[in-house]
Amino acid sequence: MNVSPRTLLVRGMLAGLLAGAAAFLVAYLLGESKVDAAIAIEEAASAGHDHGEEAPVSRALQATAGLGTGVLLYAVALGGIAALVYCYALGRIGRFGPRATAALVTAALFVTVTLVPFLKYPANPPAVGDPETAGRRTALYLLMIALSALLAAGALILGRRLAPRLGNWNASIAAGAAFVVAIGVSYALLPGINEIPAGFPAALIWDFRVTSLAIQTTLWTTFGLAFGYLAERALAPASAPKEAVQPTS
Repeated sequence: MNVSPRTLLVRGMLAGLLAGAAAFLVAYLLGESKVDAAIAIEEAASAGHDHGEEAPVSRALQATAGLGTGVLLYAVALGGIAALVYCYALGRIGRFGPRATAALVTAALFVTVTLVPFLKYPANPPAVGDPETAGRRTALYLLMIALSALLAAGALILGRRLAPRLGNWNASIAAGAAFVVAIGVSYALLPGINEIPAGFPAALIWDFRVTSLAIQTTLWTTFGLAFGYLAERALAPASAPKEAVQPTS
């Protein structure tokens, strides 16, 4: 059955919305307490320099409507991008069904867009990081995402070219190894960032980073399951019920 990319794009964005709702729930239940603890440390450190200025947006609003809006918009955008990648990958990465292809694409995007950049530049709670270097840190993080995506695309091309000579399995192993080596070289060449203030609780930083990764894992897992289901419904819909056989007279 022929399905337009627009249909899959809409379903990808819908799956992203569902994934965003799940990620928001995890972020609110697990992450906000870490953020509050980090803010408390920052306020205690700057108590002597406080001029009594109030934040333009209350903390309660940031933790609910602000967090929810940001996570949902982010998830819907990622869902649309993932759906477009899915359209390209469908039928080009092996004889996999719609759900299996969705799972493979989701896993590849999670590793490329989230895990690889996270391992080089992990998330930090508020009060960690110099505000004057925020632009540089953001640029390095986006550069790591771009490098990871380009290297993943290169590994995919390498694997397809090696497949006729090595077979699919060996070609996939070789391409994966090449990707890992290239990422390792990128890690070594890109500058590191270590702006953790002296005396900042290491346990809080660890908990915040684990929670951040849990939020991302929840988002991508929910998206993969939801989009796989929606894509299968579009590409392989249930056959129409057969007409009842009319009894012969």
